[in-house]
Amino acid sequence: TGKSMLHAWINLRNMQAMPRSTTAFVCPTAIRAKTNTLPSMFEHWEKWGYRRGLHWDIGHRPPRSLDWPAPLVPPDNWENIITFYNGAIGQIVSQDRVGTSNSKSFDYIDIDEAKFVNYERLKDETFPANRGQQREFGDLPFHHGMLITSDMPISRRGSWFMRYADQCDTELISTIEALVADEQQTLQRIAQGDTTPYLPERIKQTRRLLASLRRRATLYRTYSSLTNIEVLGEAWVRQMRRDLTPMVFRTSILCRPIEVLKDGFYSSMRPSHRYTSTDYHVVDALGYDFKALSKMAGTCKADADINRGHPLCIAFDYNNNINWLVAGQPDEDRRRLNVLKSFYVKYERKLPALIADFCQYYDPLPMHEVVFYYDATALGSNYAVNDQDFRWVITHELQLHGWRVRPVYIGTPMKHLEKYQLINRGFDGKARLMPFFNEPNNPDLLISVQTAGVYNGKKDKRREKLAETDEDRLESRTDGSDAFDTLYIGCERFPQQPVQLIVTGGG
Repeated sequence: TGKSMLHAWINLRNMQAMPRSTTAFVCPTAIRAKTNTLPSMFEHWEKWGYRRGLHWDIGHRPPRSLDWPAPLVPPDNWENIITFYNGAIGQIVSQDRVGTSNSKSFDYIDIDEAKFVNYERLKDETFPANRGQQREFGDLPFHHGMLITSDMPISRRGSWFMRYADQCDTELISTIEALVADEQQTLQRIAQGDTTPYLPERIKQTRRLLASLRRRATLYRTYSSLTNIEVLGEAWVRQMRRDLTPMVFRTSILCRPIEVLKDGFYSSMRPSHRYTSTDYHVVDALGYDFKALSKMAGTCKADADINRGHPLCIAFDYNNNINWLVAGQPDEDRRRLNVLKSFYVKYERKLPALIADFCQYYDPLPMHEVVFYYDATALGSNYAVNDQDFRWVITHELQLHGWRVRPVYIGTPMKHLEKYQLINRGFDGKARLMPFFNEPNNPDLLISVQTAGVYNGKKDKRREKLAETDEDRLESRTDGSDAFDTLYIGCERFPQQPVQLIVTGGG
């Protein structure tokens, strides 16, 4: 199916389940709403037998002859209102018209073409208005919910909705899916004449549980247009590939996110340089003890890519507003550098807090030792903590937490061109070590690396000095990639002989 059918079905469900409610239909411009978003939704309504002027209408107050109930919150102006036969209405919020969300009260928010929506106005005007009639509809799990759809964005400004991926609890979604399957199987048994007495009560219990889970669920999915090829047709896909630019075809048709910039600073990096590594024996041993699983997730216990008999290698980047730590380990036998995990702190949290986060995560390791790579930027200055320089603060804080530190000075910062050649030779497999990133443990670092551009022959660091916005967060800028650079240069050019940890029995 396609987006328009999804919007049509969910909004039909909402309006029927919430009589006299108000839904916000958010569009970047009025013209997009009238020529794209709403017509496709109304087309599906008509196919399903819901007729304009009989079951729904738009743009004016319903005639008294229809005898439709009034909405709980009647609009001042009906010009941009979708009306429904049970008194439910839809407020068209076009962002090219200032203030269309002001003083409103919504029960649901529908957003199509989200990559074109202004997030600042959305969070300032529309999200606070999603506060509708709790007394009437508070028992419905989708009340105060949102439906957001979009092509894949090609700019940071349009990427605001992708952060919901972090809120999608895959275990919760899997549980809901299993319960839905159980509900359907039970309904099928009843439809086939099974008169077992407990089946109706089982349906009620399942639906109550589903409602409680759905109330706090966020579902995040990406779909390629190829999924819908039976409707679109192969000829249409071929035409789009011929007519559209590669970037637009990739994001709008295939729904693939922007990967490494082809002309970026890390142009030789490929998707194969990302990996996952989980010790499922540790995870499975905890069964369904969710508190224990949550506690374990804050440590390295389930990380299967750590050589627990070798020290961790760490490197930093220092900035007044954000400070990064990137941890890794060389695997000399396979000629690779595993970037195990990255950490950052912002604003009032400084280097001591960053070190504390690192030590807490890796506390379960039997060997508390690090190889600390640093260059001249760590010496003689410190705008992150106190009068001591960065090197001293980091070493001191690690020792306070009981870690042994082996500092390794790698000299003055490498020139951009030399660094570019060295690291990309590494990604190409032409250096001693090839870098690989543990993807679940480095989400923000990967964004920092993948989007690092080139300006005047150097890494483009111009954004580092700009104020943070919701569309351009500090952690997505090049600071994290600079910490990775230091780690890679240290491990590649200044390898350290590990001291093997040997654990024996008593005696």
